[in-house]
Order: sequence, then structure tokens, then C-alpha cells
Amino acid sequence: MFAITTYVMTQSVWTTLVQTVICAVLLQIGYFAAVLFLVWRSAGKPSLDESAAKDAALQNTPTEDPQARKVGRLPGIPRSDHS
Repeated sequence: MFAITTYVMTQSVWTTLVQTVICAVLLQIGYFAAVLFLVWRSAGKPSLDESAAKDAALQNTPTEDPQARKVGRLPGIPRSDHS
């Protein structure tokens, strides 16, 4: 759209090409700066609430129970001789 509008206004292919390239470069710089800002802003330290919740979750994880390793028999399936 920018190139078409510039060509209609200037009637010059050379001017349209130069201005379109400049516009594209400026848009890419702005996009890169916006993404860089969003990454920088999200890379901050987690809040105390998030850290406390993660610590509590890690402390409340159950340890592995040896009884949990036993595999039950499925109903309707005959038992194999290999076990």
C-alpha cells in the first residue's frame, strides 16, 4: 500500500523505491525494538507469591511409594504365564 500510494503521489519509480525501502527498514527496526522491549519486560524476577507457590508445590510432592509400582490385573484379561 505504501509503495502504491507513494507512486501515485510522486509519479516516480525511483522515489517510490527509495521511500518504500526506507519505510520497510523503519518498520523492521520498530518491530525489533518492540519485541526486545517485551522480552526485557517479561524477564524480570518472579514475584514473591509465585516463588512461594512453587516452593510449596515442591515440598508437597509425594515421595514414590513402593506399592505404587505394582501393576494390577485388568478385568477380563487372562494372566500371562510369563509373570
